[in-house]
Amino acid sequence: MPRGSDMRPPLPPFTEETARQKVRLAEDAWNTRDPETVALAYTEDSEWRNRDVFLNGRDEIVAFLTDKWRRELGYRLRKELWAFTGDRIAVRFAYEYHDAGGQWFRAHGNENWEFDANGLMRKRYASINDVPITPAERRIAI
Repeated sequence: MPRGSDMRPPLPPFTEETARQKVRLAEDAWNTRDPETVALAYTEDSEWRNRDVFLNGRDEIVAFLTDKWRRELGYRLRKELWAFTGDRIAVRFAYEYHDAGGQWFRAHGNENWEFDANGLMRKRYASINDVPITPAERRIAI
């Protein structure tokens, strides 16, 4: 049996309730903006596609997220369950951030997730579009 640190409940196969829990846990982790914390939810050899960037493994995930949150200031994310089955979950999301010059953006996207038996995400494929917004158009509070 895996050690507790090797498991990330809820575990597949997912029900609607456990899929929603998994989405909420992911949202909470990403909103910490702590790359090391976020990376622990993924397998050691996790496979990612984030826009046009392809990553493999936790070390690349940590480096990617460190750079991301260095550029995307004031980052705040909301995720919503879209669909689930067995060991897979699809979400849609939006997040807002500003750059160093003060320009705000809202990013919209979809993610497809696949989990191992221990509840660690082994695959994450994200499609994302950014839209410049004014501070008055913000919807997600920091």
